[in-house]
Amino acid sequence: MRKFLITVYICIQSGFLPVLCTGSDTLKIEGLFYEDGLPVSITISGGRIEKITRLPANSNVPRLFIAPGLIDIQINGYMGVDFGGPGLTVDGVRRAVTGLWSNGVTSFLPTVITNSHDNLKRSFTILSESLKEPDISNSVPGFHLEGPYISPEEGYRGAHLEKYIRKPDWAEFSELQQAAGGKILLVTVAPETEGAIDFIRRCTASGVIVALGHHNGTSDVIKEAVDAGASLATHIGNGCANMINRHLNPLWPQLADDRLAVSIIADGYHLTREEVQCFYKIKGTRMTILVSDALDLAGLPPGEYIRGERNILLTPDVAKYPAGNVLAGAVSTLNTDVGNVMKFTGCSLKDAVKMATSVPSGLLNLNHTGELRPGKRADIILFTIDDGKITVQKTIVAGKVVFNRK
Repeated sequence: MRKFLITVYICIQSGFLPVLCTGSDTLKIEGLFYEDGLPVSITISGGRIEKITRLPANSNVPRLFIAPGLIDIQINGYMGVDFGGPGLTVDGVRRAVTGLWSNGVTSFLPTVITNSHDNLKRSFTILSESLKEPDISNSVPGFHLEGPYISPEEGYRGAHLEKYIRKPDWAEFSELQQAAGGKILLVTVAPETEGAIDFIRRCTASGVIVALGHHNGTSDVIKEAVDAGASLATHIGNGCANMINRHLNPLWPQLADDRLAVSIIADGYHLTREEVQCFYKIKGTRMTILVSDALDLAGLPPGEYIRGERNILLTPDVAKYPAGNVLAGAVSTLNTDVGNVMKFTGCSLKDAVKMATSVPSGLLNLNHTGELRPGKRADIILFTIDDGKITVQKTIVAGKVVFNRK
């Protein structure tokens, strides 16, 4: 069947954005390639990138950067939808997916934190059910279980409720994985807890990625966990006590082990600018993953909320858990972190985007997305940058325009 390409121009604040329609599923977009800022044209067909054409430097293309869609491997909810909450529904998951598209997030792992077995099982059952809808499954490749197998110590457990924290239990995890339809792709555990090393080995053997987080593991324990298959440090610098030994603490061994990637929350509140700089200098682009760790309160008005049996104080910038004198989670989305990491470290747009696209997709073995290359699924964002702030203008998922800023 012949395909006819018709170019349609839609006026937005930054200029004219050529968008592409055909009789069915072919698109063409033009803008500035995120890696070097030079003009480029991308043809999309059948939901995948068909061709990338470099244009002359003086081409009259929209002043919009084109990059892969962002991938958030740790996000607890959005716009009032709590992925681990008792009120979770398939419709809620759909609303969260749609809301995140407007911030350039085309793939993410709904993250379920420490809770009772029944509540965890219910959450994963609903999340699994939601994947029957193509618009959701295109953006949700799987789930992240953060806890309940973490440290019960104050500070290290963060805002997780102590009464639900328990030792790693393979039988329980297997039941949760079954409820999730086999879609728990990532689990965060404390390596020093009883049975954790064997649990890490079992997870790794089953294809589940293991991250170390909310823990107070010693250097020897952390090395043993990495030897067993752990490959990520969850939101390093957070999930840690406010007062730690300056020499003997969980941070140095995780930073020192070249086998261990790190995820960081670069919202400007969970870590200082200098911490982000140091973590990035040590691990580099290839071993650093940006995450939002956003709560369902993200996008809601500031105030006091009850979430997971906890009183949470939501400020315009961050969510706090006053009872534990710790942060409860972030309220910024991943596009904010991409802009911040450039400001904090001086890294290029190319490297900042990679830490939110190709690096997390590589960790999770999501070979279909995370890069702009022919044959990859067309998960693409077009955006402007103003004083370090990234504003998404258009989002494409699997070749379909799912968000267009008016």
